[in-house]
Amino acid sequence: MRDFTKMDNLLKSFVEQGTNPGCAVAVMQGDELIYHGEAGYADIESGKKVDIHSMFSQASTTKLFTYAILGMIYEEGKFLFSDPLYYYLPEWKNTQKYIVQPNGEITTAPLEKPITIRDAVAMMCGLPYCMVPAVDPSTPTLGAMSRQMAELLKKGPTTIQEEVRAMANVPVMFEPGSHWQYGFGSEITGVLVETFEGKPLREVFKDRLIDPLELKDADTFARPWNKDRIVTNYEKKAPGKFEPTTYFTSMDPEAAPAGARPNLLISAHDFAVFMQMLANGGTYKGRKFLGSGTVAMLHENQLGPVQMADFKNDYLAGYGYGLGFRTLLTQKYGHNGHLGNFGWTGGTGIWVEADPTDKFAVAYMHNMRPNEELYHHHRVRAVINGIML
Repeated sequence: MRDFTKMDNLLKSFVEQGTNPGCAVAVMQGDELIYHGEAGYADIESGKKVDIHSMFSQASTTKLFTYAILGMIYEEGKFLFSDPLYYYLPEWKNTQKYIVQPNGEITTAPLEKPITIRDAVAMMCGLPYCMVPAVDPSTPTLGAMSRQMAELLKKGPTTIQEEVRAMANVPVMFEPGSHWQYGFGSEITGVLVETFEGKPLREVFKDRLIDPLELKDADTFARPWNKDRIVTNYEKKAPGKFEPTTYFTSMDPEAAPAGARPNLLISAHDFAVFMQMLANGGTYKGRKFLGSGTVAMLHENQLGPVQMADFKNDYLAGYGYGLGFRTLLTQKYGHNGHLGNFGWTGGTGIWVEADPTDKFAVAYMHNMRPNEELYHHHRVRAVINGIML
């Protein structure tokens, strides 16, 4: 029987020291919940505490559902990762790239090869994020994307289908596959899934993962029956000083277009179930969702030396990036888990990781901006691996 006292103490210290308003951790192994811990508030104003059913806004960890489902569709023979995007999204057939000439002049040119599905999923398609128009674009590509978004937003809330069609006209930052750039590849991946499945991504999440895995505390909308479980997002003003924020707030289904970008709302327990399925090589409680080879493929590092230089920072030190999942390549930067551990992070304060060696999964969550991810996540990682290994 493992002793999780150190994890309990760490969560309590986060709240007592005012580093975040409330948090939760869940650890799965052998298809069973072996630990859950919570501390602090789901809503400070009402005094509601975080508990095992608290649903946290995920932001970018939502993508992991998309990538896992894409793996399922791949196993059905509906596409190859080497396929050009335009096979399925015709607007992307004549995409160009920006080129900065020696004299500083910016021109455009045709791509040497078309953007492939792998390029999009591995974040090597050359498009940064652009959910709203940038005030001061840092690249010509971001400037062009901002103009497209400004036009779309004149009509009201956008769908990811509309965004992906519009961005096909934007010259990318570099030749596809030559660099790594976190961003719009995830939107392209989401629209590919919608195209293959013939329905909005939210519905695909429900049909492919939420219902089959029996995730009772998971949704992509705030609804009358789950609103009391959804954690308030906070802006941190100072240690122990938090103000509610609209950053990644929960959408009401009545106010959102059917194809709007989904933001997963899920408990640490339910996300740990999903990650446990992946840690098991694609199987959970006797049901096979993915082949073990497909799971391994999704977290196999896709980056060479040039792309690794684009990817590397203090938070990601030691990891590479696969088809939507980061994967641990070395422990020399201070990671005490097994090589091959994989997962991702959500900008609201989420950290999830699966250990395919000892087949366990962990999900840590808080909802705060700035999320102070390096401070919180690396400490949780160190304590959990110290207990588990």
